[in-house]
Amino acid sequence: MQNKKGVIEVICGPMFSGKTEELLRRLKRSIIAKNKVAVFKPKIDNRYSDEFVVSHNNNSIKSITINHSKEILELSKDISIIGIDEIQFFDTDIIKICIELANKGKRIIVSGLDKDFQGRPFGIMPNLMCEAELVTKLTAICNQCGDYAAFTKRISDSKDQVLLGETDIYEANCRGCFYKK
Repeated sequence: MQNKKGVIEVICGPMFSGKTEELLRRLKRSIIAKNKVAVFKPKIDNRYSDEFVVSHNNNSIKSITINHSKEILELSKDISIIGIDEIQFFDTDIIKICIELANKGKRIIVSGLDKDFQGRPFGIMPNLMCEAELVTKLTAICNQCGDYAAFTKRISDSKDQVLLGETDIYEANCRGCFYKK
């Protein structure tokens, strides 16, 4: 989707739904189309690599790890398409930054969790989804019953909202299995 007026695209859903995989797919197609692309990720996300955004399927793309969302403005001046992974980990400034960049005619493609492990809206995601022209909500497969899963359930005892992990700490659940006592 090329839009000369700028656009914000949000890819969201629970863990294991293929959000990063979809982000990579869109960015790689943009590279094939000879667009200038930059990919960013928050410093907190170092699960697979400091230099690449990596999906659970081990697909990857070179990225820039940043400490603060404002760095994106400086690092994307000559870029037409900007990808941001794990956007839910950024501060509220990221919303204004995405709007500013889209208003400059850039295509902003972001991916992140829409809900936390308690099923509540995660950080800046609800506001960013309201600003987006395109929202793609993906589902995973429920680890309990095999139905479509829109929730991420934490299977460890930690109560911290941010706890990096994978199948050792989280599983995808459908509504019924997520709320089952």
